Amino acid sequence: MKLILQIWRQAGKTAKGGFEKHELKELDPNMSVPEMLDFLNEKLIKAGKDPVAFESDCREGICGQCGFVINGHIHSPEKSATTCQTHLRSFKDGEELFLEPFRAAAFPIKKDLCIDRTALDRIIGQGGFIGVNTGQAPEANSILIAHDTAEAAFDAAACIGCGACVAVCKNASAALFTGAKISHLALLPQGKLEAKKRVQKMVAQMDKEGFGSCTLTGACEKVCPQGISIAHIVTMNREYWKS
Repeated sequence: MKLILQIWRQAGKTAKGGFEKHELKELDPNMSVPEMLDFLNEKLIKAGKDPVAFESDCREGICGQCGFVINGHIHSPEKSATTCQTHLRSFKDGEELFLEPFRAAAFPIKKDLCIDRTALDRIIGQGGFIGVNTGQAPEANSILIAHDTAEAAFDAAACIGCGACVAVCKNASAALFTGAKISHLALLPQGKLEAKKRVQKMVAQMDKEGFGSCTLTGACEKVCPQGISIAHIVTMNREYWKS
């Protein structure tokens, strides 16, 4: 299989970037996109050139760190898939692919396809946790939680913090990410004690990081690899006004 790659290269946050063309042949259609970049980087290193910087960790669609834009598609042209879950068989032989990083002011480019997502970590640091010493895990039936409530909390907790919702949003809003984290704990009895302080501090940090406002266009839900619902944004807004 042959692919023509137009890859965004940028040395750092303040450096000027641009697309760099590479033609790859003898690719296995079963390769994932990160494996294709590994293949390219081996060639670049052997030629004494600077390899393409990109992020990945689990390569199982769990961590979301691999995310970048492929031909205008956030993460992947495939539905509910991360970049590492996207295989070359998703593209046509000889196709030209444009690879570039997520674009958002709150996600400065570190190098090439790598972005700085620590703004999301700072939002979590303001309350995306339960601040009590729980000791060992309690017996499962000691705190009764309705099945529907537990499932809804698990659905919110499925957010992997990849930033796809921010990258696709016309306002670069982090409302889906923040809403999922707030909704997750707001649904559970363990999260009730700190609920008011949590939502106020996390929303304030989200605004401080420079993310835009949410106008509920729903694009974030469409590209989320975990299918997080925008209903969690409604929950965040409700919790905020209650607080």
